Amino acid sequence: MDAEAAAVATGIPVAGRAGESMLTTRLRSMLSWPNAKERTPAPADPVTALIKAHRQVHSGSDVTLLRRAYRVAERMHHGQMRKSGDPYITHPLAVAEILAHLGMDGTTLVAALLHDTVEDTDYTLAQLREDFGPDVAHLVDGVTKFDKAHFGARAEAETIRKMIVAAGQDIRVLVIKLADRLHNMQTLDARSAASRARIAGATREVLVPLCDRLGIQALKRELEDKVLLFLDPEEYERIDGMVSNRPDWNDYVQNLVTLGGGALRREKLDGRVKPRPRHYYSIWKDTQQAGSPVPMDLPRIVVILDGDEPDCYAALCAVHQQWKPIPGRFKDFIAAPKNNLYRSLHTTVLGPGDQMVEVLIRTEQMHRAVEYGVVAPYRYPARSTRRGGALRVFNPRTAPRDVAPAPRQHGEHAWLRRALDLEQAAPDAVQFVETLRCDLAEQQIQVFAWGRQLLLPAGASPVDVAYELGTRTGDRCVAATVNGVLTPLNAVLTDGDVVDILVSRARNHPGPRREWLEFVKAPNARLRLSRRFTEPEVAAGTVSDRLQLGRAAIGLALRRRDRALADEQRLISLAQALDYPDLDTLLIAVAEHKVSADTIVDQLIASVDNQNDAARTPPVNVVAPRREAADAPVRRSSTSLAR
Repeated sequence: MDAEAAAVATGIPVAGRAGESMLTTRLRSMLSWPNAKERTPAPADPVTALIKAHRQVHSGSDVTLLRRAYRVAERMHHGQMRKSGDPYITHPLAVAEILAHLGMDGTTLVAALLHDTVEDTDYTLAQLREDFGPDVAHLVDGVTKFDKAHFGARAEAETIRKMIVAAGQDIRVLVIKLADRLHNMQTLDARSAASRARIAGATREVLVPLCDRLGIQALKRELEDKVLLFLDPEEYERIDGMVSNRPDWNDYVQNLVTLGGGALRREKLDGRVKPRPRHYYSIWKDTQQAGSPVPMDLPRIVVILDGDEPDCYAALCAVHQQWKPIPGRFKDFIAAPKNNLYRSLHTTVLGPGDQMVEVLIRTEQMHRAVEYGVVAPYRYPARSTRRGGALRVFNPRTAPRDVAPAPRQHGEHAWLRRALDLEQAAPDAVQFVETLRCDLAEQQIQVFAWGRQLLLPAGASPVDVAYELGTRTGDRCVAATVNGVLTPLNAVLTDGDVVDILVSRARNHPGPRREWLEFVKAPNARLRLSRRFTEPEVAAGTVSDRLQLGRAAIGLALRRRDRALADEQRLISLAQALDYPDLDTLLIAVAEHKVSADTIVDQLIASVDNQNDAARTPPVNVVAPRREAADAPVRRSSTSLAR
């Protein structure tokens, strides 16, 4: 035992300094005479907790870029305060820590530290891109809100649309947004009652279902509990009282774990059994659905197997041999996964004392996917993608080691593909967001039609099924059978229904009916019918269309002046000088005739000419047109206009 340990164990200090007697050392410890260094301890490193959390998952990561990002964020947010009175830098730091505990890569953590700099400070997106690279810039831009001064009531819808489109290139945009909202919910006490209700309601309506679609249960549970706390605090307290005052509950669940483990060993199955308690929102939801006057909660355990899918069914047999299964309470989400790719077997049995017990059965790989969803490949990266012993993230000075998976590998996520299809089909951002909210409906059913498994919002009808099968099928459907019985088109479907759509082949078929809009629930059906029977209230065309139109108008104005735009940096700078939050806002303003393309181009040319005059040197980047080299790539330079 060393001297320090001996002092702790015996309570008697030992001689700590050369030449000091035992008595002097004891007096020093009793009177606490600190020296100058002890009186002014060095300040704690603010990113220590972040780095520790990050390295618990990615032990070999280089944190140089992470520290630099924190310094930039701290400098840019200096003097800004949150509603709670805390320095603003505490927010991006907390968001980064949430993502670190999830297991996200270094690039995501850097973007989290900087995610509010472009929106709330003088730090520009161009400067951020230069300092931290295009990946970080893309993530920060994806979560940066549009300015209400330019977009008015459409600002929120345009921001959501922009975020979804950005997530189509990199899913980490949505993950940062969810972590950002989680920390805002954790600190919501500092807001007014009206603000708490508004933010909690928006979280429940959009972000909780979004978190569910991405399969990130580790975030969803806490988001839902915070929503319940602020929207129904009395019910939250009632559930908390019930959970906190259950004698022998933990002993009962631990006995289930022991008996379940024994059942696995008898069948020679490798795995483990763990308690799986419900979170408060889940208890509240089941209580509401059952109409119970008291909170409803059942003991629940999860069986996590080291093997493959067949082992799950073998474990199911072992569980049913141990305890009697309750008929009608079995669900197979391995053969038919949920829309967020959730995969498990669910069964309910009569446990000891004839108590109903819920049992979940899954493999280790399924369990990782259940907990982390789209985040799982970042927390558990494929090591086969290493090059030179370590993966890299962008750094203009050094290339720190990291373990991020290949970028944009989640772009093919099924729900996100669907959302991007809706964005392309929607005539404007407002209608896209309304359609997205339908698609994010919390309650869903699973039906089967024409050999396909379809997931629809609860309350969906055969018309919703028809439009899921195809626009032409929806437009020409005339009747439907449900489970073999002829059924009205406005009938409400239930989970597991088998639907057959009857389609008219007549050339003079009148098409869909306006009254279908009164009962359809699925986003595809609502969007197709709305576009057919209603007029958009804003300029026609999607935001993507308006961006292209704005670019085309500026390009035409440049060509009329015998100029060309080699890159967009000069245009970005002009947008900032004109108080537009970003280039997209300027392009949309041009497309909607809020500002003339000729005016923009004249100012663009004037800024270039003024710079050239100030330089007092011939503008080497303004050259005569070379018609014979029209197909050659345009040489980029600091001044982006060529004559």
